[in-house]
Amino acid sequence: MPYRPTERTEARRTRTRAQIVRAAHELIARGGYRAAPIAAVARRAQVATGSVYRHFPSKAELFAEVFRNASQREVDAVAAAASDTSRSATARIAAAVEAFAERALAGRRLAWALLAEPVDPAVEAERLIFRRAYRDVFTAILEDGVGAGELPVQDCELSATALVGAIGEALVGPTSPTAAGGAPLLPGELSAFCLRAVGAREATDAG
Repeated sequence: MPYRPTERTEARRTRTRAQIVRAAHELIARGGYRAAPIAAVARRAQVATGSVYRHFPSKAELFAEVFRNASQREVDAVAAAASDTSRSATARIAAAVEAFAERALAGRRLAWALLAEPVDPAVEAERLIFRRAYRDVFTAILEDGVGAGELPVQDCELSATALVGAIGEALVGPTSPTAAGGAPLLPGELSAFCLRAVGAREATDAG
């Protein structure tokens, strides 16, 4: 008779998997992917190393899961910042850009891991997926702005892709663990650049 997991064993399995992902996330947020070898993840999650491998056959799969979870939270936060459709598209773009930048600057080590840290191809593939998710957030706002006559007619998906690229590139330097000093990146200045790029007035003018 084939083994069938009970509700209790399945719940335990789910809890253990969540502990492992949380432990890996905490290590990566503090020191990047290199700070999260499987043995360290197991210690932090208070499980055996073999238990980690039962849930994640490779470190790449574990890192991809951590990346998906962390990136989804960031996408959701950016989308929430721009969700008030009673505001102008210009104000919503500014809010989305500033939320993106402020969150990255508040958690620089994690932001570097999500944006640019060299890592396994499985995580690189997830990066592309989530860049498209950010693009979709900005595309929807741009389409609203063009439809309302607030923004000039443009290829909204192309413009959104360019915005995401510009934001990510602007944040790579400030979030890098080897970043030198220099003038700090100001979220308001980054949003002003993005607004100019799509032909919008600044949020302070648009309301």
